[in-house]
Parts: sequence; structure tokens; C-alpha cells
Amino acid sequence: MDDGLVYADCYVTAAVKCAPPGDRPTVDEFANCSVYLDAEIALMKNLKTVLALGALAFKSYLDHLRAEGANVKGLEFAHGRAYTFPEKPTLYASYHPSPRNTNTGLLTHRMLVALLERIRSGFACSGAPQSITRQ
Repeated sequence: MDDGLVYADCYVTAAVKCAPPGDRPTVDEFANCSVYLDAEIALMKNLKTVLALGALAFKSYLDHLRAEGANVKGLEFAHGRAYTFPEKPTLYASYHPSPRNTNTGLLTHRMLVALLERIRSGFACSGAPQSITRQ
């Protein structure tokens, strides 16, 4: 489906680098792969925004931030929520676009496109995205 969005200066990665049985990674698999996620993020010197697709990706990025000393206590996953951190990329959360979520309507095409457009509009204006700021 052509939604009209054009992805530029975009990088897509996964917090877990293997395909675990039943598509449900274990805590150990997240821990084992965290060094790769940390290294990928460190290579992106101009990283401005992270979009976590799903609660597990959200948690993985929070773990990364926590390891870097950021205060992430009390942050909760919710679709469309955004968090800013001093000298760190803005974090946006979205439900994962899995068939389970899209077939049940938990995440619709319109919801995901609206979030992507909101993220994109944050680059076009001088103000910060609507968010809860964490120090």
C-alpha cells in the first residue's frame, strides 16, 4: 500500500537479532543482543529520534538509556507517547505492527501514519515534540 510517506535518513533495527521460537524472545536473548543495539546506536552520531515498535522494543531502548545513566524510572509504554531526555534522542512509542495488533484494530494504518507524521513534523518546527520531559 502506498501511504505517501517517504523514509529518508531512517535506520531500522531489531533489539533481538535472532528469530526465537514462537517469535517471543526471552529475557536472555534481549540481554545477549543488547551489546549490538548499544553499538548500533553509538554509531549514529546524529540520531534525533527513536521509534520503538512495541513494548519490548520500548523496554530495550529504556535499558540502553539506563545503561548510559539516563533517568527512565516510571516511564510507561503507550502508543503515541513521547519522551525527551537531555542530550539524547526523543523516544516515541507505538504498538508493534504485527498481524495480531493490526487484525484486531489495536494498531490501525491511520494510527501509525499519524504517529509517523507527528514525528516528521517535529523536525520541521523549532519547538520540541509534545512529550513528558525526563531530567
